[in-house]
Amino acid sequence: MNLKEQLDQPIFSVISRIADRDGLECYVIGGYVRDLLLHRPSKDIDVVVVGSGIDLARKVAEQLGRGTHLSVFRNFGTAQVKNRSLEVEFVGARRESYSRDSRKPVVEDGSLQDDQNRRDFTINALALSLNAHNYGDLLDPFGGLQDLSIRIIRTPLDPDVTFSDDPLRMMRAIRFATQLGFFIEQQTFDAIRRNADRIQIISKERILDELNKIMMADKPSVGFLLLEESGLLSLIMPEIHALAGVETREGKGHKDNFRHTLTVLDNVAAKSDDLWLRWAALFHDVGKPASKRFEPQIGWTFHNHNYLGERMLPGIFRRMKLPMGEPLKFVKKMVSLHMRPIVLSEDEISDSALRRLLFEAGDDLERLMLLCEADITSKNAERVRRYLANFEIVRRKLKEIEEKDRIRNFQPPITGSDIMRIYNLPPCATVGVLKEAIKNAILDGVISNDYDEAYAFMLQKAEQLGLHPSVNP
Repeated sequence: MNLKEQLDQPIFSVISRIADRDGLECYVIGGYVRDLLLHRPSKDIDVVVVGSGIDLARKVAEQLGRGTHLSVFRNFGTAQVKNRSLEVEFVGARRESYSRDSRKPVVEDGSLQDDQNRRDFTINALALSLNAHNYGDLLDPFGGLQDLSIRIIRTPLDPDVTFSDDPLRMMRAIRFATQLGFFIEQQTFDAIRRNADRIQIISKERILDELNKIMMADKPSVGFLLLEESGLLSLIMPEIHALAGVETREGKGHKDNFRHTLTVLDNVAAKSDDLWLRWAALFHDVGKPASKRFEPQIGWTFHNHNYLGERMLPGIFRRMKLPMGEPLKFVKKMVSLHMRPIVLSEDEISDSALRRLLFEAGDDLERLMLLCEADITSKNAERVRRYLANFEIVRRKLKEIEEKDRIRNFQPPITGSDIMRIYNLPPCATVGVLKEAIKNAILDGVISNDYDEAYAFMLQKAEQLGLHPSVNP
């Protein structure tokens, strides 16, 4: 097969001329070729040369001239050329060997065949020649083209060796299956099961990078089901693995919370490409295993699982190397509040409850409502319809309350500094008591979100505490 017509990026002809002039074998290899054959857009190009990839990259960058950026990574024997929206990685063909306790290989110069042998999957070992005499010819030593056509993920060589050498390839197999909608060939998947423990030599950062790519797939549940079935999930995310399974007692069983969680994740993914909302969907019921109780008259309960889940998240984020700043704060908020709109939709809605939800959700209210709607996974269509209709009522009432009371992200009109000044107090618990009382009075509708009303309420509350103002407001 020849794909000369598809190699239409001008940079390829520049690489071709320089490689021929210098007498070098040169090929486009890996993901770019795979995506070209799958008609998927790709801007990241890997070029392998039988010789020095760094030298070729320097000459290509010089030829391209203005607007081109060259980065050299001498320790890895690679160089990157950025030109407009393209990123081209140059590397010399190499063979690799591994030690048992590391995924960092011993690297030697090699041939194209050596380089294709070291590739993770047959669909990533495809190469296209850039030399003039066979420009565009497809080199496919492992049947990668056939695997593309039947949508199979398979290793070029013995999968046990492939995964033992570099255990991250197990995560990559599952990620590609999820992103591309492919199946992992049975022998390859069996080898992942056998080598799952090897994932423990991989850095948390590299694992997280693969998880984020799985999370951003159209249907991320595919990846998490494969992680669970392979034995990898229990090693990298034991709290999510713990959701799996159904326990029955006295004829009463609960739903499989792992399957439910994945349905919620897919429901969110169908509506939003927000990575952290997707993580919130994955973690929304993470507190259920620890809160599970059997009550003979009721059945299985998971009381306060949202608050328990919120408390678990900092430890999970820290261990997995997830970011501890705003993403953690947001996911904690979603996990803590995800039951609130459901409860509101079932009960008579009070203005006080709506104000509190507006105040606590703030600018994340719409994302919270999306998560809550995704959480309705009942097989009973009428029940789903009723919940979604009730959510619309909640949305409308929230909008009315917001327009009337200006509660979202509000700050009480009297601050802690005001209280200290008026009562000549140092920073102390009493200041917090008064400030909290004012906030709650506004949220409960006792007073309006107004300075004069808040001041009058403060005077009354402070008098009950034996305080008297030392200055005028």
